[in-house]
Amino acid sequence: MAGTPSGRIRQTVLHWLKDPAAHFPPASLDPLGTGVTLSAVAAKLGAPRRTAAAHLDFLTRLGLLRCRRRLLRTYYHRDEARIAEVAQLFEKNWGP
Repeated sequence: MAGTPSGRIRQTVLHWLKDPAAHFPPASLDPLGTGVTLSAVAAKLGAPRRTAAAHLDFLTRLGLLRCRRRLLRTYYHRDEARIAEVAQLFEKNWGP
């Protein structure tokens, strides 16, 4: 299906957001340095903002990302507790 966020891209975005300072320019980081703007993710993906928004919205709905609004920008960051919880579920229920 065209326009559907792919798992590979979502994994890449989660990887980038694990250490945003290493993957994004300082101007795109939130003041706490834990999140980045939609525009920064779109630029890094080389994709339109609409496509990046689809990826970020999907990850946010899953609870893997959180967003924080500061002034006129929304910053996305990982929810490490939720990511660990999901990883643990996969290990328990789908291991050999």
